Amino acid sequence: MPDSLFGTPFIAAPMAGGTSTPALVQAVQEGGGVGFLAAGYKSPEAMAADIASARALDIRFGINLFVPDHRQLPPAPDAVARLEAYRRELEPDAARYGVDLPSLRLDDDDAWQEKIDALLADPVELVSFAFGLPGKPVVHALQKAGSMVISSVTTVAEGLAAAEEGPDAIAVQHQSAGGHTAAFLTESTDGAGTLAARTTAELIAQVRAAVGLPLIAAGGIMDGSALRDVLTAGATAAQVGTALVRTDESGARTPHKDALGDPSFTETAMTRAFTGRLARSLVNEFVLDHRDAPEGYPAIHHLTAPVRAASSAAGDPQRLNLWAGTGWRQAREGSAKEVVREFLNGL
Repeated sequence: MPDSLFGTPFIAAPMAGGTSTPALVQAVQEGGGVGFLAAGYKSPEAMAADIASARALDIRFGINLFVPDHRQLPPAPDAVARLEAYRRELEPDAARYGVDLPSLRLDDDDAWQEKIDALLADPVELVSFAFGLPGKPVVHALQKAGSMVISSVTTVAEGLAAAEEGPDAIAVQHQSAGGHTAAFLTESTDGAGTLAARTTAELIAQVRAAVGLPLIAAGGIMDGSALRDVLTAGATAAQVGTALVRTDESGARTPHKDALGDPSFTETAMTRAFTGRLARSLVNEFVLDHRDAPEGYPAIHHLTAPVRAASSAAGDPQRLNLWAGTGWRQAREGSAKEVVREFLNGL
């Protein structure tokens, strides 16, 4: 069931933090899909190196950028106080591994303009955005340079706002998705959004009724049947993440991959504990210990980084961000090429 816009209904989601690799994108293409690299948390130079590696493999690919929220910079004094209190709360976690917590870092975590300039000077086929809208000037400049632009939303209201900027397509993320929510108008619901839709297919149908642009479904899509459901609901393609995390070509940390197959993990939850922004993770000790983590992205991401790195190095999944969608139990090992083929054969 190929799609004329992307040439395939299967898109590998961009997964920041090292999971999305050029090798993963290559394997996805060999299976019949198209993949994304993730520029979040990376410098412009590291982003350019990933792009060069992908081009050396002669594959189709896209790049995803996090939109910085400059409205929160600098944070209000009470917000800074909450972050300092959370830093103190994290000290026992750091002591567990013998690492030091960094000083509070208040920035937007993203050399935004430098990355945009790099993509205008050396365009890639697909550019997607999460955590906000890039703005009409950025959308139009990238399109003029030859890139297809995709904005990410979680509600009908966000979909309407995104459509006003004129992207080529909109990625619609349901609350069942693993990792960070793409929400930017609200992290809950606007009455016609993520919490009102029981399934990704229902959310696609809602946004489809309000927005005329091509839609990409994201959230809980773990097999060909789920892919077929969102296509039937009006999506042009599906963006798949959790189903690829355990694959051979994924760059996810080994404890993360292993946790997805560990029956001792029994649920997922939305948490701010790891980064200060709501994200869906397997419930481990860190999630339970820090249920009341404050909002504060990316400051909390920087604070917890050494703890997460040490947890991974120790082979301990209990203080690692185990991003996972609600269908994580279906994620399997093996080549991403075969995973994609199974999805497409299931249509």
